[in-house]
Formats: sequence, structure tokens, C-alpha cells
Amino acid sequence: MNNIFSIIEIGSNNTKTHIYKDEDIIYENTTTIEFKKNYKNENKINENDLDRLCEVINNALNYTKNISIYGCSIFRNISKKELNEINKKLYNKFSLQIQVVSQEDEANYTALGCYNNIEYNGNICVFIGGGGSIELIFVNNKKIIDKKYYNFGVVDITNKFDTLKNDIPNCSFSDVYKFVNELIGDINFKADVLILAGGDHLYWYNNAGYKLIDNTLYKNEKQKYMLTTEMSDNYDKDALVTSLDRIRQNSDNPKWFDGSRAMKVTTNLISHKIDAKYIIPTKINMEDGLKVKRI
Repeated sequence: MNNIFSIIEIGSNNTKTHIYKDEDIIYENTTTIEFKKNYKNENKINENDLDRLCEVINNALNYTKNISIYGCSIFRNISKKELNEINKKLYNKFSLQIQVVSQEDEANYTALGCYNNIEYNGNICVFIGGGGSIELIFVNNKKIIDKKYYNFGVVDITNKFDTLKNDIPNCSFSDVYKFVNELIGDINFKADVLILAGGDHLYWYNNAGYKLIDNTLYKNEKQKYMLTTEMSDNYDKDALVTSLDRIRQNSDNPKWFDGSRAMKVTTNLISHKIDAKYIIPTKINMEDGLKVKRI
């Protein structure tokens, strides 16, 4: 019996592939495909972006034919006609189609992947950030107690502050912070712990060379590290004055860093709005929750 299956999540900016054998992950990869940015320029899904998606699918087929493809924020916003045309092409080529995931389901699955296997007595906020949307899920003792959804993401922030992608931007931390603050508004629920999910947040810290400390709040293999809000303040403000080109040189996906500064300002702001004491960066995605439901 073949117990290998693949989950591909198509985001506005990054497409993530996870391949599992039973409960164990045997392959994972993030490919930067700028669906949202190019859609805004052309008012349709870019053909080159679809070709790159086909390359991702072809790579997954080297492991298994049991593949599920989920489209997130950008695919929620295209017309039904365009989605049907894309799915027709994918079905003719691979016998596969994109399943569009609602913002609520994306948030719930990602949050489930964070809180399902931890024991913590207190409020936790799961931050799910991407290129086109942001979700906050507040959890206490594995029960969801509040949710907040936003229809903007790092692509929208970098569209406003384009030089965030440059080696050194000409905008300040406070400039971006003020803009994002107006988009976020008030948050009534508070949480001691902010879990960063929805993307590979560890990728930023590892390539930037920012040190993390061991997670002493609870034990979980996918949530091994944390930082205090004081550490986060220092790192996040430094991110806008240090060389981004230097950080890119340390990575195997330099394009990924186009949205990294926008993400750091956003997570920093939310950590203060909810009065978080600790921040736990992870690379937990929707796939982790889908895997729980599947298995």
C-alpha cells in the first residue's frame, strides 16, 4: 500500500510543497511564485507563473501521484471562469485541480497544526501571514476563543513601500509600522504567546543570523525556539537598516526576502497589540492541520 501523499499550497507569493509518508515528512520546499503581484499588473493569472506551478507539480509527481492542491488568497479573488480555465489546463496535463480554500479554513487548519500537540495554560495567538491575507486565531486549552481576518498581506505592504525589497530601504520602521497599524486597528483579545505560522519564519532568523532561545514554555518538535518581545524589537528594527543583500546571499531562495521586512514589521506590531511576552517562529503551514485531519 502506498502511504505517500503530497499537499501543495499555492499562496499569493509562495507555493509550498509538503510530501509525507504516513505521518513523516520526507520532502518540503517553498517556491516563490508572485501570483498576486503579477495578477495586479495583468488583471489575470500570469502564464509564466502557471508554468512554474506546473514545475512544482511535476517535482511532486516524482514522489507520488497522490497530490492535493490548495489555492489560497489570490485564488479566492479570481473569477470562477478563470479558475475553471486554469483547472481545465491542470486536469488535462496532470488529472489534478486546484481546490480553493476559504480564508476561515486556511486559518483554522494552520492554527490546528500549531496547537494540536502542545500543552500550555494560557492564551495563545496564532498569526497566519501571507502575501495576500493575514489571520489571527486566539486559542486557550486547544479551544478557539476569537478570530480576526484581514484582506491584506506583505505584497500590499511592499506595494506601498517598494524599497523594502532594496538592500537598504528609504522608508523607516516607524513609517511602515504606522501604515500597518491603520490596517490592523484595535485587537481586544490578549495573549502571552504569539506563534508565527503560515510561512517559514525560521528561514528569516536563520539567514539573517539572529539568535533564538530555546522554547521553555512547552515542548514541540516544530516549535523548538522562541524570542522575547524585547529581542524581537531589536531584531525587527535592525531588519530595516541592515543589508538585505547580505542576508539574501546566505539563502537558497533570495526572492523570498522581498516580503520579509514587511512581515517583520507586521508581526512586531501585532505582538505589541496583544501584549505578547514571547514570540515563537515556526514554519507550520496549513498542510500541518490538513495532515492532522487526514491522518
